[in-house]
Amino acid sequence: MAKLVAFFAICLLSASIVSATFVGNPFLVKGKAYCDTCRCGFETPATKYLAGAKVRIECRHRVTEAPTYTVEGVTNSKGEYNILVNSDRGDDVCDVVLVKSSDPMCAKPNAGRDRSRLILTRNNGMISNTRFANAMGFLRDEPLSSCTKILQQYQLTEDQF
Repeated sequence: MAKLVAFFAICLLSASIVSATFVGNPFLVKGKAYCDTCRCGFETPATKYLAGAKVRIECRHRVTEAPTYTVEGVTNSKGEYNILVNSDRGDDVCDVVLVKSSDPMCAKPNAGRDRSRLILTRNNGMISNTRFANAMGFLRDEPLSSCTKILQQYQLTEDQF
């Protein structure tokens, strides 16, 4: 009888640990949104981080690709966003995507830098609840006049990108 009680106690303890790990600890997704003022496809010293830009986390079922979860966020004064995801998304493929720029002169999402893949499961060995997304960028309508000098630092000219 004592072994049976001990067995049930261990099962209940294991279930409570798993429950606390998955339910009580949301993921925190952090990232940045910027304006590519030189239209070069990457961050430079002239990059402007966008306050008030909208981003969205989109998750789709891994097999059916049906949408399963979305949540939006807005960047702070430094162009940074922090979005809570309240559940493990182990069966999903999730991306954070640009939704809308706060700068009308820099409103076109930069193809290839307009989304970032996220791993939102604890079944992969990562201990932290914080996930970091790659910075995502919008393109300025026209490059700044100072960009030629900036690109010379990288030994690039406008003809090379």
